Amino acid sequence: MHIDASGLDYRSLNEKIHNAISGGAHDITLRNVLGHRYICAGVKGDLRMRIEGIPGNDLGAFMDGPQIEVLGNGQDIIANTMNSGRISVHGNAGDVLGYAMRGGELLIRGNAGYRVGIHMKAFKELMPVLVIGGGVRDFLGEYMAGGIIIVLALEDQSASPAGFGIGSGAHGGVIYVRGSLRENQLGKEIRRMPLTDGDRALLKKYVALFCRTFNLKGSGSILHSRFSKYVPLSHRPYGKLYAY
Repeated sequence: MHIDASGLDYRSLNEKIHNAISGGAHDITLRNVLGHRYICAGVKGDLRMRIEGIPGNDLGAFMDGPQIEVLGNGQDIIANTMNSGRISVHGNAGDVLGYAMRGGELLIRGNAGYRVGIHMKAFKELMPVLVIGGGVRDFLGEYMAGGIIIVLALEDQSASPAGFGIGSGAHGGVIYVRGSLRENQLGKEIRRMPLTDGDRALLKKYVALFCRTFNLKGSGSILHSRFSKYVPLSHRPYGKLYAY
């Protein structure tokens, strides 16, 4: 099924999407999307969506199950509090991606902005995974409580893979970076740890998924690169902040 977003505001587009899903549609292509917000917000179940254009903020917010492919760039707050499913963006994406994400996978082919993966958390058996193909800006994984973030830094090897304040306030989860970060880029709550066989198996799984999703060759050469692992020092970094 195809829906043309030309001339529609975000409310009208989302009404058409929900009507299509209620009518039994499981495969939807959106065309001429340009900044329309809340696409697939709160949608549950077996749905495949292909978006031609640039979706607006809160794509897939609270989503539970659907598979979304964006053939363009994405804006801010993609996968906000997402429970399950997969969102793949073939271009770059903005700030606050994966905010409070509780499950599912968010794959960004290019670069990402600020405060990506903040408040990410695992929920029961769910494990959120965020993979960024390029680089990312400041405060990656801020207040992270669970989940997995992988930065592949495929775009520009001359630049640092990430900005500053990485993992500030983090008390769970893990961040993997292809290459390494300087100490002054890290929040005081995280530290670098050596990779284990389990880490390498996890990286192999998600690098393969990333390359398969974006039709890239050379997952083996990516995996032969040096990766760094960053984890929180404590599960309760502010446990005594207000204690007397």
